[in-house]
Amino acid sequence: MTHSSGRSKVLVVEDEPDISDAVVARLDGEGYETCTAVSGPEAVRIALDELPDLIILDLNLPGFDGIEVCRQVHAVRRIPIIMVTARADETDMLVGLGMGADDYLTKPFSMRELVARIKVVLRRSVPEPNDAEVLAAGRLSMDIGRRTATFAGQPVHFTPTEFDLLRALVEANGAVMRRDALLHKVWGYGDTAGSRTVDSHVRSVRRKTEDEIIRTVHGIGYAATEAPTVPS
Repeated sequence: MTHSSGRSKVLVVEDEPDISDAVVARLDGEGYETCTAVSGPEAVRIALDELPDLIILDLNLPGFDGIEVCRQVHAVRRIPIIMVTARADETDMLVGLGMGADDYLTKPFSMRELVARIKVVLRRSVPEPNDAEVLAAGRLSMDIGRRTATFAGQPVHFTPTEFDLLRALVEANGAVMRRDALLHKVWGYGDTAGSRTVDSHVRSVRRKTEDEIIRTVHGIGYAATEAPTVPS
């Protein structure tokens, strides 16, 4: 989606002026339209008024935190979110992913990495209308074109990143995929925190599928527990 300017709009939610200004300057230079918020309540209001294409969301905010922002925004509208935290606590990352964040970054981060992740999240947030494929693996069914899924017959929400991660593993037909291979295939980039990024998303997917679909191959990576089928 693009706005009247013809550019994708990004809401930057950050209460540290130096960081906010730097992110906005870089995104403006990359051709994005930007708006900003400095607190939890302001972030929710602007997100629902401005309807950005993506939100860069700091975890620690005045008013209420980024987790609550994510919850309130997604209760009304599904907007892609990249969560930012100053803490390397994986619990925070897993909670953020569980609330629907599409990706996360740990401070300090490079602007180049931020822009790369924005591009990936925006790209995979667009449905694939010409792809009518439906994949099934065990109790999981994935409509590739609509980017929707059911598990045990019930709709289940995967973030765009989780959906592509799960698709990559299911389509690998039981073959083991290394973490670095998953990072490049799903995220489209590599970084020193790559293993933690993959592991955190796998844990989030497992919670949503009752730990049935993905198995760990210790010391190597991950694989789907069942080969895919194409429903007739």
